[in-house]
Amino acid sequence: MENPDNIDRMTTLSQVMEKLRERGIHREFRMNESCEMKYEDSEKNYQPKELTILKTYRFEGDSNPDDSAVLYVLEDNSGNKGIIIDSYGAESNYPGHEFDTFLREIPINESDEYNF
Repeated sequence: MENPDNIDRMTTLSQVMEKLRERGIHREFRMNESCEMKYEDSEKNYQPKELTILKTYRFEGDSNPDDSAVLYVLEDNSGNKGIIIDSYGAESNYPGHEFDTFLREIPINESDEYNF
């Protein structure tokens, strides 16, 4: 994650995930093989309009493009917060176009609360 303004800011995926865990955000939203978006340990099948992206973090590997990842902080319409982690570039965690299409349809409401 680029960070020209403040060298002390967290710059790794693990640092950001730990800070989110400290705030109680540790469960994941994941798309299953049937292209259904589920909240960890839940059977609810989400539609994009039922979620909001609160923050997006991008991480780029210093020497290897395969180390690129993006972390999304999301909230569902019931107030449950969670994350989606996806590698980007040549490879994604999710095959096919369904995940990308789903993600593009989620409303975004960036929150300064997650500026670490």
